[in-house]
Amino acid sequence: MFPRPYDVVERAYLRLLHREIDEVPTHVAIIQDGNRRYAREQGRDAPDGHRAGADTTERVLDWCADLGIAELTLYAFSTENFERPDEELDPLFDLLEAKLLEFADADRVHDQGVCIRAIGDVERLPPRVRDAVAYAERRTADNDRFRLNVALAYGGRNELLSAARDIARDVDNGALDPDDVDVDAVERRLYDRPVRDVDLIVRTGGDERTSNFLPWHANGNEAAVYFCAPYWPEFSEIDFMRAIRTYQSREESWQRARTERAVALVHAAAEVELAEARRVAGRLRDRLPDIDTDALSSAVPGDDPGGDSERVD
Repeated sequence: MFPRPYDVVERAYLRLLHREIDEVPTHVAIIQDGNRRYAREQGRDAPDGHRAGADTTERVLDWCADLGIAELTLYAFSTENFERPDEELDPLFDLLEAKLLEFADADRVHDQGVCIRAIGDVERLPPRVRDAVAYAERRTADNDRFRLNVALAYGGRNELLSAARDIARDVDNGALDPDDVDVDAVERRLYDRPVRDVDLIVRTGGDERTSNFLPWHANGNEAAVYFCAPYWPEFSEIDFMRAIRTYQSREESWQRARTERAVALVHAAAEVELAEARRVAGRLRDRLPDIDTDALSSAVPGDDPGGDSERVD
């Protein structure tokens, strides 16, 4: 059976995207939005959408491995998600538990050297999910080629607020000097921070906001952001490569801007030095009238030998 024309074009476009990419982010963070809306449009229940989204997660891990991305953080469950009804939460917790256990034992996870860990207020999760988190972290602890952070019961503002409270408490009891409050002091008090700052945030589902996700590591690093319309279960490799291209374009733009700023700074510094040299030459001409003014002027670029140079007394 011959492939459909659309499939042929899609594969050709994907190959083109791969050829265009020569710089990839080290750490990608994804807001997996649209699972429930996808299920509704398919005439199915919310848990079906979450299960379909879990399949996408597995594919994304493969795409990251192919590109050499070192770290991926997935926004799997926010603190706001606790407000959902029990009939939706229970199947979601069941899925989280099952997938964590499955990933922890999967050959592909160990073949790719994936180390799994959870970030967030994990203690708020049901015991069965906490046990699955502990098992996945323990089972993959020795893997060191790729890090998968699963954000569970995560809220960026809560994370920063908790860190601020810990710092205030340590300062108050004398365990921390106020002058020692720096970036490292904050990061040591975050949930269980990702090793690297975030280079690229991807959000599926059509909303253009980052929803309180990793504000310290992503927004603080001015991460590139890519918003796309497909729901998470529909997120394709083409969508992923477009996101990577957005990161690369942003990096290239930054490189150009940094180069332009550096050139402008050099020119500005040179103009200051030249102006100072002219002022010194002017003073010498005033104070040493017998000096060879032609020789002096020729040593200062821009002066007119023998002319009426501007003097600054």
